[in-house]
Amino acid sequence: MTTPRRSPRPVRLGPRSLVALTLVSAVGVIAFGWPFLAPPGSALTAHAQDAPWLFAGLLVLLVAVVAATISESGLGAKAVAMLGVLAATGAALRPVGAGTAGIEPMFFLMVLSGRVLGPGFGFVLGSVTMFASALLTGGVGPWMPFQMLAMGWFTTGAGLLPGPERLRGRAELVLLAGYGFLAAFAYGTAMNMAGWPFMGALASGVAFDPDGTVPANLARFAAYCVATSLGWDLGRALVTVLLTLTLGPAVLKALRRATRRAAFETAVTFEPPGEPSRAAPKAVDR
Repeated sequence: MTTPRRSPRPVRLGPRSLVALTLVSAVGVIAFGWPFLAPPGSALTAHAQDAPWLFAGLLVLLVAVVAATISESGLGAKAVAMLGVLAATGAALRPVGAGTAGIEPMFFLMVLSGRVLGPGFGFVLGSVTMFASALLTGGVGPWMPFQMLAMGWFTTGAGLLPGPERLRGRAELVLLAGYGFLAAFAYGTAMNMAGWPFMGALASGVAFDPDGTVPANLARFAAYCVATSLGWDLGRALVTVLLTLTLGPAVLKALRRATRRAAFETAVTFEPPGEPSRAAPKAVDR
């Protein structure tokens, strides 16, 4: 039986990268979930309107540190070029259908890219794509670092799905579509948590109550999600599933072919003029 060839990955997560990613994820969980972690009457809940700004400033620095750490792990020129192409494509796709029931084709591209290129590249791609998209659409604000981190998680998760070397065909598409469906809701819920404390007393029935108990605030948050974003998240999830099942085979094939041709794990060498090339013969792409 022939063993499937291991697909090249532009970024292999090393110990430093894993530690940095774990730390920023832990801080990110606190930044998203602090309304449920801080006890009533604490100094943090007393500054519910300021806390998102403070966490936003912290997150943008931490995401930059993780991206730099991962880059030091071996994000070479070829990987940077692919990162630029995919990030630009994702940023251009995000405004398509904006304002129409969650029609956001960018998410399916992030799922497929994370699957093929791995979790390390996926985190950088998700964060950079969301940053570029915010600049393109004018969506710069305290929510942007939260979006960058959430999209980094979203794309990283696709790279951690089982069977990256052996699972192919319809089974892989179903796996990716299922992940995209669930992750689209998770992304929307995370972003709701980032913006929910801003509401203050604007909508007393569903707003965060600094003096409320955790169960009471959970009930308010659930009502907030149903009232404000359930339809949008469902639209995003269904569009991601539809595009994954229909366009997924062609996009996966193109991404895998590009990674094989890029030969990320082969070092780029330069030889003086006149010397015979010692490069290995180019593999035939099938």
